[in-house]
Amino acid sequence: MVSNKSGRKRLVTGVVSTLTAGLALGAFALSGTANGVAADTTPETVDAGRHTKPKPTIVLEHGAFADGSSWNGVIAELRADGYPVVAAANPLRGPSADAAALRTVLDHVEGPKILVGHSYGGNVISQAATDDPDVKALVYVAAFLPAPGESALELTNKFPGSTLPDALDPVTYQQGDGSTATDLYIQQDEFRRQFAADVPAKQAALMAVTQRPIAQAALEEKATSAAWKTKPSWAIVTTRDLNIPAAAQRFMAERAHAHTTEVAASHSVAVSHPHLVADIIERAARTTVR
Repeated sequence: MVSNKSGRKRLVTGVVSTLTAGLALGAFALSGTANGVAADTTPETVDAGRHTKPKPTIVLEHGAFADGSSWNGVIAELRADGYPVVAAANPLRGPSADAAALRTVLDHVEGPKILVGHSYGGNVISQAATDDPDVKALVYVAAFLPAPGESALELTNKFPGSTLPDALDPVTYQQGDGSTATDLYIQQDEFRRQFAADVPAKQAALMAVTQRPIAQAALEEKATSAAWKTKPSWAIVTTRDLNIPAAAQRFMAERAHAHTTEVAASHSVAVSHPHLVADIIERAARTTVR
């Protein structure tokens, strides 16, 4: 007759043996190792047992009177579709300096990239992407596509329709070397009408408070290179834009032979139409990264 104590001992031993075997099998499955070869189980590279290329990283560059949060709706759409995203902080000091800052971001991101610029951010991406083989496409969102020797101010004034000058709130300050410089804001009570007419009033009010100023000199600085001359480009033209006239946007997009989409939207199209903007970005990614 077996004692209860001995029976319990055999029962515990059996359970431990079963658990040990199960854990060993689990560890084998998690390591993904078979015949000494590690299996790639990265979600981006395995699809129903078939290997596919990782998706390119989408790098977003905001423009004047905005910050990285202006891309929030677009970011949510892109991430939901499996794209890695980086929203760079634009210093808004001048195309050359800002392009150098963006280059540090691009150099830090490995693999193919789609570079997206809004407004003045178009100046920056045009210069930062020059001679970078990893930037596969450029997407201009209500943006400048300057040619070498052109400035944002020059392109804005090339066609009638911008009401930005009367909405500006300039702030002059003294620099470290004793010289003076001027930063430009949009007057808060003019911000929605000028910049974000199709954005809900409460959201536009927050955008007005958190806007980033641009150096006046940045709008006057001439471009030194144009990546759109050698890279495929997409452009979103906003027909109700009071910052960059639609005619100016069309002129630049046609000159660059960009794939162009027009939308009845304000300058803040990434905020008011994030699905559309994300769709164009993804179209550029699918077309150029296979």
